[in-house]
Amino acid sequence: MTGQDLVGQRIKTVRRQRGLSQAQLAHPELSDSYVSLIESGKRTPTPAVLELLAEKLDCSLTYLINGVTAEQMQEIELALNYAQMALDNGEVVEARTRYAELLADGGLAGLPQLRQDAEYGLALATEACGDLDQAIVLLNGLRENDTAAMNPERHIAVAVALSRCYREAGDLARAMQVPEQILTGAVQPAWNDGLMRLGIQLLAAYIDRGDLLRARQFSAELIAAAELLGTPLALTLAHWEAAIAAIETGHADEAVTHAERALAIQSEYGDPWRLARLRNDYAQVMLIARPMEAKTWRDVLLKVEKELVESSASSMNKMRCAMNLVRAELLLARPEQAEERMRFVCDLLDGMPKALQAEARLLHGESLAALGLQAEASRELSAGAECLEQAPETRFTAQAWLTAARVLERIDKPDRSVDAYKRAMACVGL
Repeated sequence: MTGQDLVGQRIKTVRRQRGLSQAQLAHPELSDSYVSLIESGKRTPTPAVLELLAEKLDCSLTYLINGVTAEQMQEIELALNYAQMALDNGEVVEARTRYAELLADGGLAGLPQLRQDAEYGLALATEACGDLDQAIVLLNGLRENDTAAMNPERHIAVAVALSRCYREAGDLARAMQVPEQILTGAVQPAWNDGLMRLGIQLLAAYIDRGDLLRARQFSAELIAAAELLGTPLALTLAHWEAAIAAIETGHADEAVTHAERALAIQSEYGDPWRLARLRNDYAQVMLIARPMEAKTWRDVLLKVEKELVESSASSMNKMRCAMNLVRAELLLARPEQAEERMRFVCDLLDGMPKALQAEARLLHGESLAALGLQAEASRELSAGAECLEQAPETRFTAQAWLTAARVLERIDKPDRSVDAYKRAMACVGL
């Protein structure tokens, strides 16, 4: 049933509830035949006519258009705002529940834009809960059912989220296919911030697949596009992902240059929460690029930790910061302090994505090995390996297996170390 049919049906229902005939409703401004055509869905009333009919029927214009009263509309919009706030604050389970309840009660049936907002929010909350398969189903449903009703910005945002979910689930072919359909078609769209986000997802997929030559080339293309576009967001995204590409290809100094440029732009134009998150990622890059300066990066991370506590950052972001502090303490040969940090990380593990759980378990095994607690380290490495076995085979997973192999070698577990090396090679197709 079309929106036009629904409007006519509501007018007919309210008219009958009021005990009016079509002629009585029409008189004197309209003809009864015109009212009949509206009620049957054969004519679309103008805004002025709709206002007139709402007044004569003593009902709200909002109800005639959308099927809900003004009060109900306020309740729906408030519920959507609360769900979005929960998502922004990292309360992802609550956000998922709120969006699902909104969609289940039927109040959004006549509100296609708000329904689309709720479906998109539910997909993002589902992804944040680690349920990638269901998030992919929801995002594909949006693309298939609501494409015509989507504005260009939402269309790109859905593609960004879908590519990211495919990549995190290990389906790199689809992770690349989604953005390539938009960015590399016969007619290439003009770059904007949304398309830059999509380009970043494509670059990340190239890196995860191990296509580092293409990643370097595409990274240069994104930098050039961002410079022409000139927006702070585009420049931050392009330089940050270029830093990741440089790290992966062994160009540490170049990575530092790009990371510092991204951080400088974000410091000038970004909000405090996003800046804190970028500082955390920056410190992680620097711990790889310049491990001899670990004390400096630990000090940076301690400031980030305080900023995240004072902000609405999610538990996942706080956990990642704590893990980077563990890495810094290990580089500084302070395993006792590393183990203290790991207790906080372990308290947050439940409900996290399997890949992140594996990373945390392996890091814990490394800190226990540094303390000389070989049996405990072995148990944590086994738990990490169990998580890895459930995670998709990606470049990240390969690196995690490699970490496990090195720590197992250190605690004198040669057979398990060899097996972990083999698993790392299998993840990259060797």
